Amino acid sequence: MKKLGFGLMRMPLTDPNNEGAVDIEQVKKMVDLFMSKGFTYFDTAIMYNGFQSQRVAKAAIVDRYPRESFTLATKLHSGFFNSAEEMEKVFNDQLEQTGAGYFDYYLIHGIEAGNLPKYEQFDCFGWLQEKKRQGLVKHAGFSFHDTPELLDKILTKHPEVEFVQIQLNYLDWESEWIQSRAVYEVAVKHGKPVIVMEPVKGGTLAKVPEAAEALLKAADPAMSVPSWAIRYAASLENVMMVLSGMSNVEQMADNLSYMEDFKPLSDKENAMLMQVADIINGKITVPCTGCSYCTDGCPMQIPIPKYFSLYNEDMRENLEEKGWTVNFTNYDNLAKSFGKASDCVACGQCEGICPQHLPIIERLKDVAAHFGK
Repeated sequence: MKKLGFGLMRMPLTDPNNEGAVDIEQVKKMVDLFMSKGFTYFDTAIMYNGFQSQRVAKAAIVDRYPRESFTLATKLHSGFFNSAEEMEKVFNDQLEQTGAGYFDYYLIHGIEAGNLPKYEQFDCFGWLQEKKRQGLVKHAGFSFHDTPELLDKILTKHPEVEFVQIQLNYLDWESEWIQSRAVYEVAVKHGKPVIVMEPVKGGTLAKVPEAAEALLKAADPAMSVPSWAIRYAASLENVMMVLSGMSNVEQMADNLSYMEDFKPLSDKENAMLMQVADIINGKITVPCTGCSYCTDGCPMQIPIPKYFSLYNEDMRENLEEKGWTVNFTNYDNLAKSFGKASDCVACGQCEGICPQHLPIIERLKDVAAHFGK
């Protein structure tokens, strides 16, 4: 397979304030373009795009292409079962929603220290191997959001795992929170191929500070800013697939332009990206990737990633000079349909599910103070 996968997580919307309002017709065009260039890997999950992603996969891919012509991956999340029977129901619902008949890649979803005991309690690793024996899953693995030490422990205990999906990008390569490099090296040690998620860090590496962009454009004016992030991940030898949550045809066309005949980055280019990372790290206030895991269970319906995005943009501005930015209006407009940052009741559900382990409650206080001026 070519190394670029279509992540069905940030698909185009007919209503920007409704994650489930997927623009099916535009997705079909994106799928057609993707497949026409020889790319076949699609990644979905239960909760993606307001719980509509798996149904979109059926409408845009499964119902329109021969089953053997594409590769489909989905996942079992700990939040959707509390018994062996409920696990079976989740899996059967996924087969029904996608219409796929079987899954080429199936992942235990988002393993970290907090949910690993539940996955072990219900023997999810053994359950997944049984799905392989039944022919309902071709390849079994898991996605991971924790320390290299925990990953080493899991892969030592479960050598039957075939692959690992991790967050990896040049900004997080040496991050003390994400530890992309160290986690990647554990996977290499155990001989497990890596699938990369968040290569562009939720769009952070698509729109970088001017000084960082200047370095990228000086290195190769023809290449887009996000192309460097995708190619960085794909250049790593043990990476088998890089997922990109593409949101429109233009993003897809750009990605395909350099991944169709992929050429790994040079050592000089990789070193330059570490300089870029240093510049960006000096500008980011809240390192949110916009995955939106935190929003579905929010009792106050606060659009947390959207507020963090607006806040980060403002924190990059010279606010003393400007005094006001359009983000104040954007915040007010969002607050007409959703809860304000100040409405947070500190229930903690968002922090419990955040893959980045962000102190969301405290950061929402910062957002509220900033946009409440």
